[in-house]
Amino acid sequence: MKSRLGVICGTAFRDRGLLSGFREKKVSTDFGQVILLQGEDFVFLPRHGLGKSIPPHKINHHADVMALAKAGATDVVGVCSVGGLKTAFQPGMLVVPKDYVSLCGVPTFFDKEAKHITPSLDLSLRQKIIACAKKLSLEMFDGGVYVQTQGPRLETKAEVRFLATLGDVVGMTMASEATLAQEAGLKYASICSVDNFAHGVTDKPIDFKEVVRTSGRKSKEILELLSDVARKRVA
Repeated sequence: MKSRLGVICGTAFRDRGLLSGFREKKVSTDFGQVILLQGEDFVFLPRHGLGKSIPPHKINHHADVMALAKAGATDVVGVCSVGGLKTAFQPGMLVVPKDYVSLCGVPTFFDKEAKHITPSLDLSLRQKIIACAKKLSLEMFDGGVYVQTQGPRLETKAEVRFLATLGDVVGMTMASEATLAQEAGLKYASICSVDNFAHGVTDKPIDFKEVVRTSGRKSKEILELLSDVARKRVA
């Protein structure tokens, strides 16, 4: 089986037209069935489903990770929509975090045996993403900490003030994906699209229509970046 880059993505690729060249593939796992979109160099997994109807707290991360492994992915990039916890992390920025914090239940494949990983984001895959972004003249912040909370609701202002002492951006999915990918022996790194300021960071209320618009603005650039990362990896 040809080795491919696996990509997990959500809001940034609402426009299915960007993936018109990909074909649907159903993959059965011990944790459930997953629909992938398979391209020449990488396989794309919409974390909220093709209909964008799966809420963040109902995503079957176990099945997603296993499906990518069965599809031949050895490296996985999670493209994640996040909120900026500090004014320095503004809407429109792309961030490649160096670490993560999870304040909700951490999923695992090790329910029947005592095995432990030392969780981390893969250094070599992060470096490839940064190098490809520089080649494409795509501005990207190298670093920062991602904090994961429990969806589907957003965070209170008090929670955001606390989370800002722990990290730089906040989301609801990446830490789960990263942990399970590492348990499954897959390399994992993330490209985070800052689509809004977290609740209370500024006086402006969160406008979900504006969040979706901001997310979509970088989608073509992210797709070009992913294609470059995939070619660099499989060469």
